Parts: sequence; structure tokens; C-alpha cells
Amino acid sequence: MLPIRDINPTRARPFLTWALIAACVVVYVGLQLPGDSARQEDFLYERAAIACEVSTGAPLDRAERAGGFCREDPSDPEFPGKKVWIAVGVSMFLHGGVLHLLFNMWSLWIFGNNVEEAFGALGYLLLYAASGVAATAGFVWANPDTTVPLVGASGAIAGVMGAYLVLFPRHLVLTLVLFRIVAIPAAFFLGLWFLSQFLLAGDAGGIAWEAHVGGFLFGALLALVLRRPLLARTTQPAVSAPGRAAGF
Repeated sequence: MLPIRDINPTRARPFLTWALIAACVVVYVGLQLPGDSARQEDFLYERAAIACEVSTGAPLDRAERAGGFCREDPSDPEFPGKKVWIAVGVSMFLHGGVLHLLFNMWSLWIFGNNVEEAFGALGYLLLYAASGVAATAGFVWANPDTTVPLVGASGAIAGVMGAYLVLFPRHLVLTLVLFRIVAIPAAFFLGLWFLSQFLLAGDAGGIAWEAHVGGFLFGALLALVLRRPLLARTTQPAVSAPGRAAGF
């Protein structure tokens, strides 16, 4: 199933969603792509979050990277100046390829605008960032010894999708299913997406499904706690200037 768009218009322009999409594209095209494959790999190891580094609090050493194992007392860090905790935030703007970037940005474009309107710009930014951190925490908890970089906005976007499920379960998502576009309730589409992540357990394809689950659950729980005031924000009448009719 490929989502095309949702039927859930907003009254405010989603400037922050646009900014997040632009930032991810600029980082990928301007910082990740230049250079050969070896340089691109080094870029990720130097700047992205790595479960082993988060669990030990120290950058990988050369032996850990080469051997793919994690130890508690790395003695020869390859990038000694790396800030392990800052890398958790940086990873949200890095991607593993063009398709990875495009699919993530398309999902954010579809579901982000309504969630941004409900949370407000600051609240939405906090939701996005906190969901990304929760996603990384979930992945590290499940894979503390992994030495492969964790990249992508998927965990943060999963948090946005979880919030959308709680706030707008009955709104329709136009979805491409076997060459037909059908309207599917958001609750069904997002619920199925969430359950499908568990089908990836044990898969060697490199998809960090644990991060998706962690981010989704965090966003859904936060929206559930704040559901009433968030929905009230989306139903308030538009403010118009004196003498002018309110428009949409």
C-alpha cells in the first residue's frame, strides 16, 4: 500500500513540516552525497547515532568498526571528537539512500500538516524531536551492541503518524492498492502500518523496525494524553481581520 494523500484539509500552512523536509533534503544532497562510497560511509560513522556508542557512551574504536562487535572500553576511537548524544539528533536528518529519503519525506508531507496544526509549531517540533529520541532509545534497547549507523527520520515521522492515528482516526487516506486508488480510514492504514513493522523482526534487510515502533508508540501516547486540547485547537474558528470574512 502506498499512501497518496489524506483527505484532511488544514487552515494553516505547515511551515515547520516544509522546513523539516527541506532540511533533510539539503543535508542529504549537500553533505551526504558528495564523495565516493567510502567517504559517504565514513560520514555516517562520524556523525550518525550508533547503538554501541549510545549504550557505552563512547565513540567506536577502529577494531569495533572493522569487526562489528561492541566492547565497554574502546581504546582507539576512530573519531575521538564525536559527540555521541548529539549524533542522536543528527541522525534524524541523515538517510541511507534516495528512496529512503523520498519515502520518509512523502510520509511526513501527508501526515505532518494536520499534526503540526494540532500541536502548534513549537509543540510539533518537540513531538518530532522527542519521537526521534524515543525511536533511537527503542532501537538501542533492543540492539545495544550494534555497530552499524542508525540513520533516517523514520522514527520521528513514526511519532507524527502515531499522533495522527490518535487525533484523526476517521479521516481518509487515499492509498494505491494493486493499481487502484482507494480511500482507507487513517485508523486502518496506520494501524496496519504499525503491525507490519513486527513482520520485519529478524529480517536482515537493515530496517530498524524497533525504532519505528518506539517512535510511533511515543507519538500516539503523547497525543492520547493531550487529545482534548489538541483537537480543540483544530476546531477553533479562524480569526479574521475586522471587516473581512474569514477564509480557508
